[in-house]
Amino acid sequence: MGAIEGKDRMSGFVEAVSQRSTHRFSKQPRMWIRLLSGLGVEGDAHLGTTVKHRSRVARDPTQPNLRQVHLLHRELLEVLETQGFVIGPGDIGENILTRGVDLLGLPTGTVLRIGATAAVRVTGLRNPCVQLDRFRPGLMAATLGRDEAGNLIRKAGVMAVVVADGEVSPGDPIRITLPPEPHRRLIPV
Repeated sequence: MGAIEGKDRMSGFVEAVSQRSTHRFSKQPRMWIRLLSGLGVEGDAHLGTTVKHRSRVARDPTQPNLRQVHLLHRELLEVLETQGFVIGPGDIGENILTRGVDLLGLPTGTVLRIGATAAVRVTGLRNPCVQLDRFRPGLMAATLGRDEAGNLIRKAGVMAVVVADGEVSPGDPIRITLPPEPHRRLIPV
């Protein structure tokens, strides 16, 4: 899509931000991160226009990078804590930890305006992988569920691409701009 469309509505805020320059599962919490349009998080190992996740690079390094920024909702970490998983900001690889945003309920193409100038476009769901179990045994299963019809529910956040540069810090507001209808539900990317 070209221009950012739709009407903004306030939602939640940024609770924490994380970045890491090397390919490691966990990212390091930061005071702020800088988002670069079309690239991702400045200094992060996943920065770039083409895929940077090692498993995807092995399959086809020319694929577009639809996973420039990983957003995760704090509410999931609170649920996981009741199941015995104590997880901090950046521990499971997210760049932006949100509060008060129903990330999993957003349609594909939703734009999240973060702070003064930054914006990301949601591309899809993060697909939980075995790395979660390597971090904490049983965590992968805890980030998956089933709906009433038996369909798999992925709870490990969403992926996005950067559509407007800007710094993002804890406490920054998040405003949601829905794409034009018909809305498409999120699928793994």
